[in-house]
Amino acid sequence: MTQKILLVEDSRYQRMASKRVLAEAGFDVVEARDGEEALRQVRESQPDLIILDVLLPRLGGEQVLQALRQDPATARIPVIVLSCLPQGNSERLKEAGATAYVEKSKLDPTKNGEDLVRLVNAALRKKKT
Repeated sequence: MTQKILLVEDSRYQRMASKRVLAEAGFDVVEARDGEEALRQVRESQPDLIILDVLLPRLGGEQVLQALRQDPATARIPVIVLSCLPQGNSERLKEAGATAYVEKSKLDPTKNGEDLVRLVNAALRKKKT
């Protein structure tokens, strides 16, 4: 069974690049461009994992994370937060329920998305335990 990932990213370029990498790795990718759309997509598509940008229009990533954690139906879905904000935000977001926090600048573009795929696979393995 193909695992489904909800990719929440307002940058069209970043979204397309990440979607391509994840699709090539065998994941079914659903997209959202803002926080409100993300919450709607979670209910409709029931993803196995969410990749969430912090700086989003309409409803920010932190508010989306908070809403996900407060809803019993979505509380256990792993959320990887990808952001251009510095690592200093990682503790606060992990306390809020993020599975992992990664600065976008730390993902090595020369590895064709290997870092992202490794991160996703690790979070999905953690979910099973």
